[in-house]
Amino acid sequence: MRISVSSDMDEPVARLLVAELRERGHEVLTHGALSPGADERWAMCSEAAARDVAAGTADQAVVCCWTGTGASIAANKVPGVRAALCADAYTADGARRWNDANVLALSLRLTSAPVLKEILDAWFAGAAGEDAEDRENVTHIGRLDLREVSS
Repeated sequence: MRISVSSDMDEPVARLLVAELRERGHEVLTHGALSPGADERWAMCSEAAARDVAAGTADQAVVCCWTGTGASIAANKVPGVRAALCADAYTADGARRWNDANVLALSLRLTSAPVLKEILDAWFAGAAGEDAEDRENVTHIGRLDLREVSS
């Protein structure tokens, strides 16, 4: 799987994330502080990773900033992206199952090495569920991207 990864800071957990993804057999595209010469600002590098997903050059993305909040907000501005800020494995599993999330957002401050591995295990083991209500919600989000929904 091709995974686009961005981080606004060259932190140990960001480097571990890239190494862990490669160890799991994924092709990793890097942005921000993980890519020499790239724009390191969280809004720009998170957008770049999210655009990889939207364009199909990456299957999924992981975006990181100090809290993970800004990275998730920036990624979610890209149509077709459903980014979820996950601080634990349960949330990562739910984001994949109920929300069909295609971008994982992580906090560089709060994510330890063991928690990172647990989150990745849950994220990659998870898949979009078949529950009709969940699918309707995801479809609704897609219409919001296209501005088809009226208030």
